[in-house]
This record gives sequence, structure tokens and C-alpha cells, in this order.
Amino acid sequence: MSTTAAEKAALRRAIRAAQQSWTAQRRRESDRALFARFLALPELAGAETVLLFHGMGAEPDTRALIAALLAEGKRVALPRCRPGHTLEVRRIEMDSTLMRHPYGMDEPGEDCPLLLPGEVDLVLVPALCYDRAGFRLGQGGGYYDRYLAAFSGTAAGLCRAEFLREQLPREEHDRPVDLVLTEEETLRPVPPGGR
Repeated sequence: MSTTAAEKAALRRAIRAAQQSWTAQRRRESDRALFARFLALPELAGAETVLLFHGMGAEPDTRALIAALLAEGKRVALPRCRPGHTLEVRRIEMDSTLMRHPYGMDEPGEDCPLLLPGEVDLVLVPALCYDRAGFRLGQGGGYYDRYLAAFSGTAAGLCRAEFLREQLPREEHDRPVDLVLTEEETLRPVPPGGR
């Protein structure tokens, strides 16, 4: 394991432990502030199709966002993990059946329409934490780094302010997001097309 990979593994353990200390009420309050900031984004206003993630564990509970975006007339999609640590994107509706993945998140079934990367305008990227340059510490599977490498729309991340870092350890394959939202601020570290 490289030094950077070891640093990331240690930081994942520390962040997960810190996240477990949060009460359900504190997470709900944080989610409300994060979602209000996300829903107010001009980039979201101009987006027709939005790829969300289905929050699990200490991640923001994005079910409320799904309902809000569908109510606004947006096309909403969720990812499906595929072999080779890749993602496919499928459009969902409020009544779409979701299935539990072995990792623990809910995914759309094959009956949900498949969307190509060029059909997605904005993607909300999950992470344990972000840094001020838009880099993220994910769960370690590389799924989103692979997806973002071929994605030309806007990528945004939600990060509880307590877990925002000045700089995270990085590897060559890591891809930053364009926007990082905390409860208190919206960071725009990556110029358009600079990913």
C-alpha cells in the first residue's frame, strides 16, 4: 500500500468514527442546511437531469432531495454499481423500486431507464469528506473517480462543515468536484471545464 493510500485509509477510519458521534437530530439539521444550499444553486436551476446518490449510514439522507427535484420537474437518476468498479446511471420516479446493494445503499433496478453520461447535467458525488480544493475522500472503490473522468457536466459534493479539510491526500486518479457545499458556505474551487 502506498503512503497516500495508507493516509487515506487512516483518515477514513478517523472520519467514520467521528461521524458515529453525531446524533440523528444533528444529522437531520445538517441535512436540512445542506439541502437548502443545494436546492438554491444556479447550476441546479439550469440542470434538466440530476444524478443523486442514495445516502446511507452517516451520509446525508438524500431521499428528501429526490422528492424535491421530482416536484420541480427535474429528471432524477441514481447510480448502480457495476463490475469493474464502474457506475451506470438509471432514471427513477417516486414509485421506482429500489434494491439493496451488498454495500448497503439502495439502487435502481434494470427496469429503470438507462442514461448515458452526456444526458446528466449535474451529479451529486458522495464522500466521507471534502477539502477546499474540491477533492474528496470516498469509500475507496474508485467508482466516482471513473465516472467523473468521462463526465462533462457540473459535479457537486455535500460536506458537513466539521469534516471539511484544508487539503486531503491525493492520488493521480482522484478527480475534484466543481462545487463543495457545507451548511455554511458554497465553495467553487474548480473553474468550469477545469476538472
